[in-house]
Amino acid sequence: MTGRAIPPSTVSRLPIYLRILEGLAEQRVATSSSGQLAQLAGVGPAQLRRDLSFLGSHGVRGVGYGVEHLRSQVAAALGLGVDLAVVIVGIGNLGQALANYVARGSSGFRVAALVDADPGVVGTRVAGLRVADVVDLERVVRTERVTLAVLATPADVAQDVCDRLVAAGVSGILTFVPRVLHVPAGVDLRSVDLGTELQILAFHEQRKSAPP
Repeated sequence: MTGRAIPPSTVSRLPIYLRILEGLAEQRVATSSSGQLAQLAGVGPAQLRRDLSFLGSHGVRGVGYGVEHLRSQVAAALGLGVDLAVVIVGIGNLGQALANYVARGSSGFRVAALVDADPGVVGTRVAGLRVADVVDLERVVRTERVTLAVLATPADVAQDVCDRLVAAGVSGILTFVPRVLHVPAGVDLRSVDLGTELQILAFHEQRKSAPP
């Protein structure tokens, strides 16, 4: 790492680079050119080289980038060198799918706890973990030393759950709830709203079919 601040736009592309590098490593590819990596990532070679320069990686002329070394650099930049404990709150269909996805091997993350309010769900096992009661949320977060949370709750309780997570010490939240949530400074909030994304696609489809 160079110590230079990494722009948010570059950070958003790092997971893409990491996924590509992991795929190349699985294929036992030792080196890759900036052109090949850029094509796989869907960006221009100049953009890729500029992004990687923030990590202190410039490749070798005529050789390219060492895949394993670059993979380690990108993973370190993303903070994946440690075991990050995640709690998933809301174990409906989406919550179960997310739990199984992360548990299957998202590098650097560990599903530490699952939490729900439904008596019919509490006590069941998902992804190898027993679902805890939401009344025990703060205790679970502190006991498991959770730093990240995934929200898949009903919209009407999402802000309350979010507040409780923050008060318990969670500093990063990924929400799939179709509602605007508010967190204090120092807490990172990322939102994935499938309905909104589909509406944006619908907007562009409408523009494509509109007469010139």
